[in-house]
Formats: sequence, C-alpha cells, structure tokens
Amino acid sequence: MENPKEIKVQTKEWANPTPAGLVALAVACFSFFALLNGFVEKSAMPLVGCWLLGGFAVQIVVALLDLKGGNHVGGNTFLFFSAFFMLVGGLEMFVKYSAMTAGTPADTRIDGFAWIPLALAVLLWTPAFFKPVSLLSLIVLTLDVALPFIVLVDLKVLPAGFSVVPAYALLAAGLIALYLGAAQIVNTAFGKMVYPVIGKKK
Repeated sequence: MENPKEIKVQTKEWANPTPAGLVALAVACFSFFALLNGFVEKSAMPLVGCWLLGGFAVQIVVALLDLKGGNHVGGNTFLFFSAFFMLVGGLEMFVKYSAMTAGTPADTRIDGFAWIPLALAVLLWTPAFFKPVSLLSLIVLTLDVALPFIVLVDLKVLPAGFSVVPAYALLAAGLIALYLGAAQIVNTAFGKMVYPVIGKKK
C-alpha cells in the first residue's frame, strides 16, 4: 500500500488563452476602424458596445490566467486592455449614443484626458514587447501610432478628419493579431511551425 505522503496529486495546467485574447483585440480594432472611418452610422454604437463587452469577458480571463502563469507583461497588458479598452469602451458606446439621441451630446474631451495615461502606458511598456522582437511587437507599435491620435482628436487638438490615422493603424493591429492568434493555435496543434512567425525558431 502506498504511503499517503508519497501520493502526488497531478494537476493539468491550463492552456495558453492568448489566441482568444488576440481575436477579441481584433474585433475591437475592426469595429473602431469602421466607426472612425465613417463606414457605419453612429446608430451602430450600441452594437459595437455589445461586441466590446464580449471582448472584456474574453480578455479578463486571458489576463488572470497569464498573471497566474507568471506572464507579467502579457497579463498586465490584457488586464488594463480588458478594463479600459473593452469594458469602459463598451459601456461608453451606450452612454454616448443615449446622450446623442437625447440631444445632449457628452463632452468627450474627458476621453482624451483618460486616454493620455493609457497611451503613455502602452508607449512606455513597448520595450518589454521587443524581448524578443515578434509579431506582438508589431501590434504594440501600431497601437503606439493609433493611441496618440485618438487622444488628440478626443481633446479636439486635431480635427476629426485625423481619425483616419488611428483607424488604419488599428486595422493593421487587428490583422496582425488575427494572424498571430491563428499561428499560436495551429502551430501548437501540430507541434511545429505551420504558420511562420518572427521571433520563433522553426
């Protein structure tokens, strides 16, 4: 009979949830791309809010599991992305649309001030994503381009026409995020490099 003290409980580790978080990021990027370019009407804002709230549910799970697994860079990044980009962004869509339809548009300059620390955080954290250089590094670089323009447009320092710059930067971020997420899923499933990615050995 085995000594109870020698019995080891084997627990299966959770799989990496990052690909799901990247898909959620892509959904947000594509949605903002359409809004910022005027490809959809303002009446789409509540629907965008629903998609962003879905993204929050995904990214908060990714953040917690990343942090539990010791990934302090990815975990902290997904944590504040889930809170401010997804949850707050989604709720704001409902608030802004309600105010607009009521004929009392909200003073969105406060968004510009709130986005300042978020844009600075992404910018100041950027070097951590270059160890090593990877597709994730490129996503962060596109956000480094998009966020300052979002700040300046919200603060009304730049006219609304400049929204095209963050729109296409976010589209690029979304496309890269989709490819990286797919590469992580497929390459892990096959145990080899099927979709090539930079920063990884073949």
